[in-house]
Amino acid sequence: MKMLKREQEQRQAIEMLCVDMLVPKDHLLRKIDAAVDFTHIYDLVEDLYCEDNGRPSCDPVVLFKLVLIQHLFGIRSLRQTMKDAEVNVAYRWFLGFGFHDKVPHFSTFGKNYEHRFKDTDLFEQIFCEILHQAANKKLIKPEHVFIDSTHVKASANKRKFEKKVVRKETKAYQERLNLEINRDREEHGKKPFPPDKFEKEERKEIKESTTDPDSGYYVKDERTKQFAYSFHAASDRNGFVLETIVTPGNIHDSTMFEPLMEKVMENTGRPSAVAADAGYKTPAIAQYLLEKEIRPAFPYTRPKTKDGFLKKTEFIYDEYYDCYLCPRGQELPYRTTTKEGYRQYVSNPLHCKDCPFLSRCTQSKNHQKVIQRHVWEEHMEEADHLRHTEENKIIYARRKETIERVFADAKEKHGMRWTTLRGIEKLSMQAMLTFAAMNLKKMANWLWKTPKMA
Repeated sequence: MKMLKREQEQRQAIEMLCVDMLVPKDHLLRKIDAAVDFTHIYDLVEDLYCEDNGRPSCDPVVLFKLVLIQHLFGIRSLRQTMKDAEVNVAYRWFLGFGFHDKVPHFSTFGKNYEHRFKDTDLFEQIFCEILHQAANKKLIKPEHVFIDSTHVKASANKRKFEKKVVRKETKAYQERLNLEINRDREEHGKKPFPPDKFEKEERKEIKESTTDPDSGYYVKDERTKQFAYSFHAASDRNGFVLETIVTPGNIHDSTMFEPLMEKVMENTGRPSAVAADAGYKTPAIAQYLLEKEIRPAFPYTRPKTKDGFLKKTEFIYDEYYDCYLCPRGQELPYRTTTKEGYRQYVSNPLHCKDCPFLSRCTQSKNHQKVIQRHVWEEHMEEADHLRHTEENKIIYARRKETIERVFADAKEKHGMRWTTLRGIEKLSMQAMLTFAAMNLKKMANWLWKTPKMA
């Protein structure tokens, strides 16, 4: 009974304290506050506020700090963040609140987003500003860039969908490829394709969610089928996220490589090397990087030939005569260049008919072997050649320590495994805020110096 009475007395005791005294000296929010100047946000939102009309608005820095807290500590919702801010002294200190200041209602940010921040690039500007502050402090090493993507589960029931036939997306490099195809055909004495040949619409059937139409149906294996979004991101050697793009989950990684790289180069300049996994190992990407004098660092990929059949590498390409030679020494001359960008080299059926390698060479009924070579195949061969160099081995080995670690931390520590938001616009905002929080956290920890003991 005495202990209970003592507890009650302690709870009701009046002490002279301030908020600052209750926040640990090495708390993450102290480190962030010391590392970053948030006053630049006022300049970014100046045109979105009116000083002499309407009710006094919530401080935009407070609004940003609230969503920053949510993504820093992986809190599942802004509503829960507001509740935590009511009782968490460190959060109050970071927001600049005293013990008696009222935390804004959770709907405040939602209304500001719908009416004030919607259709603006505010969050992208904030992301870039944090990145520039890190660059000014010499923390970013953008000479090597690491690119990858990850799927984030959408807030949509995978059983509620409609099947639709839609137009296939135009690839970022399609115009450049079309010019290369026609140039190649002219060099081989073929007529170039007319524009309408390339402009012919290709369509495909997709599953569209009735809950969140912006998401894409993602199939990884028989057990993993869901509506999701793809978060494409690029990081530097130190693990700072340089740029991000959000797409539906059914968009292939390689299609977003060029737009992502263009944004990276706009923000941090042209890198000397780019590392990416096998999903990005395509002739178009190899050509894009080598033309810009950027070193591609790709992994080894197994030949996709059926077991028991001769691999494409066993056929020797003769660049001078522009033909292939089979293991028996027979020539496969050039025939045509397709609108997909592949040169076709075809064997003579009369030579192949009685060849002892025929059963291992082709299953063609007319005994004819066809080899396809992309118009940018030489760039792929150069990328494969660079793969054997010591420099590339070191760069690619670092990929798992950078971009792979970024996605792992984002999912395990910052609540990015799935989302409660709907719509690609809101998901883009979430991606920007999450990666901005991660960059901010890394920068603050690296710059923090333990205060001297009194």
